Amino acid sequence: MVKTTKGINIPLNRVEGDLEIRVEIEDGIVTEAWSAGTMFRGFEGMMLGRGARDGLVITPRICGICSLTHLTAAVEALDAITGITPPDNARRLRNLALMVETIQSDVRQAILMFMVDFANRDAYRDHPLGEEAHARYSPLSGRAAIEVIRESKRLLQVVAIIGGQWPHTSFMVPGGVTSIPEISKILQCRIIIDRFCAWYERNILGCSLARWQAVQSVDDLYAWLLEKELHRESEVGFFLRFARQADLDSFGKGPNRFLSYGNYPLPLATAVQGRDGKLAGSGYATGTTVFPFESSRIAEDISHSWYEGGDPLPPFDGRTKPYASGQSGRLYSWVKAPRYGGEAIETGPLAEMVIGGNPLFREMIEENGPSVMARELARLVRPAELLGPMSIWANELLAKREEGFYHPVSVIADGEGAGLIQAARGALGHWVKVEDEKIAHYQIITPSAWNGSPRDGRGVRGAWEEALIGTPIKDIHNPVEAGHVVRSFDPCLVCAVHCLQKGKKKGSLKIGPGR
Repeated sequence: MVKTTKGINIPLNRVEGDLEIRVEIEDGIVTEAWSAGTMFRGFEGMMLGRGARDGLVITPRICGICSLTHLTAAVEALDAITGITPPDNARRLRNLALMVETIQSDVRQAILMFMVDFANRDAYRDHPLGEEAHARYSPLSGRAAIEVIRESKRLLQVVAIIGGQWPHTSFMVPGGVTSIPEISKILQCRIIIDRFCAWYERNILGCSLARWQAVQSVDDLYAWLLEKELHRESEVGFFLRFARQADLDSFGKGPNRFLSYGNYPLPLATAVQGRDGKLAGSGYATGTTVFPFESSRIAEDISHSWYEGGDPLPPFDGRTKPYASGQSGRLYSWVKAPRYGGEAIETGPLAEMVIGGNPLFREMIEENGPSVMARELARLVRPAELLGPMSIWANELLAKREEGFYHPVSVIADGEGAGLIQAARGALGHWVKVEDEKIAHYQIITPSAWNGSPRDGRGVRGAWEEALIGTPIKDIHNPVEAGHVVRSFDPCLVCAVHCLQKGKKKGSLKIGPGR
């Protein structure tokens, strides 16, 4: 006899913002899923009519965790409108700050948001590593949790040195950056980066960056795991051992389509190697087959969202006009449904690994498809891709300190531009039109809009809705497996849904708790 449980709400804390997950379960397996953002997103409307540069101050307030990411996308859009390329030193400073924000987000999410579920004693009382997980990841007391808070806080000092504060810094402007750090400050940044790198190698990887980068296949990965006790006892090693025994490699598949805008524009003169002018290249992939990225293929579907409108529109033509009339049938989320070429996609660290050609993750996808384990492992080891270039750019800043940091921009002329970057959670875009030095159009598509979208006009689920299908739920009163799936995408609903404006009164801006 098939036992069906309909309309079960899955309680999810440790996600940023207001997220509601509803599922149907048959014989202990999720067969349907709906993801709803439950607050209105309204920053686009707030921007209209403001000065062209106002987005540099306002949009970083979208989120207290990835504020510098929104600043970067906003300034890249204005750079595109002005047609001015920032000097190499400005590129280095912008990249360093964005890398810091991404790395601190990655390690905090992995240890404080995701792996804390390994310490769920009710769910993992019989797991052979359950007690060790409790000692490592218990909130406020786990030794790994305490270390990550301490070390990531120190790393963020780099942003404070470069940009004056974190979060909500505004040191980037069209044409470059607002200040030139002294040699002593650049040296201080390099020392902080080097210290964090040593901690990351020792505690997260259990080996050097070079040794980890030699892991090129699944066989290499498990040979690495068996090679030394330091590898097994590192956070990556422990994650692999725990995740395999918890079968996290067997569910959380998703659409198996990936999108990355690419990231970190290379200075014209640099020792850092990249692709297509960026450290991380852009692309779209079905499985592991990668195609060139085409921004014209992006459109937002609102067929299941509480907005006025009709057919899917590209971001330069998109509208954000809320419409809700209570229980309105198939409409169930304030998050829109962005689509690439009409398809639902996944974005984030795993997408970057696949599109960037990382052989380990490409093999994992080819053999087993996407999974909770592959997705979270990609996030945990992504800093290993960034720390080397960070050190190089810090050294280049020391050597080239007397070169320029800013090209003057007096007026933002009429025009349109898009700032497309990779945030910690994936593809982030700001689409901006300027008329008479004022913002005439502003649209934002966040990573969690891509990953956490509702269904589209064809009834196709968003990425983590799709990833929930087939998830085994051992205990409906403690559905830790569903939490693993959704948290493997690192949801940020404060980016996907923002604020409410009623009449002439502005509502409150809800910001999720920082990590």
